[in-house]
Amino acid sequence: MNNLERLKLELSNKEYYTDNEYKVFLEENNLLATSNYVKKDNQINLLETVIAILETLSNDVDIMRKIDTKDITSIDQASKYLAQRIYNINKKILDLKEEQEEKQGNIRPIFFNR
Repeated sequence: MNNLERLKLELSNKEYYTDNEYKVFLEENNLLATSNYVKKDNQINLLETVIAILETLSNDVDIMRKIDTKDITSIDQASKYLAQRIYNINKKILDLKEEQEEKQGNIRPIFFNR
């Protein structure tokens, strides 16, 4: 599976943008669309790409109207849903970065900011 396919999978195969636009988002986060997806190397960059896409969706009311789910009936609900999803993905990125730091050394601060 390549990075573009994995990005679409993460976005539930919703066609918010064209493949060329998705490629731009991937390149902005140091990923090539045609390269094979390797979780340990690409997961954080892919999640940052997802956040960038979701942030553009939350800034465009017309695209938010295209979000087709049964549970979301208004733009306000879609906005809240996207904000919560962005928050959750950011939290996951922080957790992944902390895991990487733990593996890199044996000294870890007792107190730190998130």
